[in-house]
Amino acid sequence: MKIKKAVIPAAGLGTRVLPASKAMPKEMLPIVDKPAIQYIVEEAVKSGIEDILIITSRGKTTVEDHFDRAPELEQKLLNSGKEQVYEEMVAISNLANIQYIRQKETKGLGHAVYCAKAFVGNDPFAVLYGDDVIIGEKPACGQLCDAYEQYGKGVVGIKEVPTEQILKYCSLKTKHLEGNRHSVTDMIEKPRREQLFSNYAILGRCILPPKIFSILEHLKPGAGGEIQLTDAMRELAVIEGMVGVEYEGTRYDMGNKLGILQAIVEVGLTHPEVGDDFRSYLAEICKKYGV
Repeated sequence: MKIKKAVIPAAGLGTRVLPASKAMPKEMLPIVDKPAIQYIVEEAVKSGIEDILIITSRGKTTVEDHFDRAPELEQKLLNSGKEQVYEEMVAISNLANIQYIRQKETKGLGHAVYCAKAFVGNDPFAVLYGDDVIIGEKPACGQLCDAYEQYGKGVVGIKEVPTEQILKYCSLKTKHLEGNRHSVTDMIEKPRREQLFSNYAILGRCILPPKIFSILEHLKPGAGGEIQLTDAMRELAVIEGMVGVEYEGTRYDMGNKLGILQAIVEVGLTHPEVGDDFRSYLAEICKKYGV
């Protein structure tokens, strides 16, 4: 079955990137000239997604404004003869059928996804975490969609991470299937060292069957006192198994100051407008600081 719906949880407070996120949603932080969330929406669209639900919270109306039409701006661009920029702005509003819902209380990622129950209905759906921008030749979400079509099971996007980091994420019990695909039969959120299954963690993407909502509905708070999506997926993995895809592409954590800088630098180096000048600038800066 083709995956046509996606949920983007974007309700977090962005406390790791304060004060930048005090008045501006972290999802709107720019990577050169596009906000982070636009990269995520574009990835979903390239993966064949047609309907997107963005889960927001108080103070994030700028996310909605970004994907809406801006008549005054558009007219000014046309009057100035900037037709190419005008077309780019209009294209943003036509990327997909985008809807919004507010998560009124920040009770965790699992609770945020549960808010999408009415939107999802009885269809399998993709979840693209709002903190994670993944850039590569093949859209990461599309790689997971392909695995779902092949195996008919829930799919998680995975990467191997250092032990110190995996203690902050989740640890997966895996067995290699083929290529970059693994079976996943158990997982634990924010494990202690003695609880590690492996150094594989879920990073930023998953495909879930609609039965996840019946699990979330009865799920008790987990790590941090929140409803953890990982705990719900664990039940799914134990009952029927899931598939882990070690996706191609580079992930940038946009809820982390270093991740934001890495994204800006790497995208900037290949940007068609500023890439050459930026590369020269970085070379000079590296010489100045003896790098």
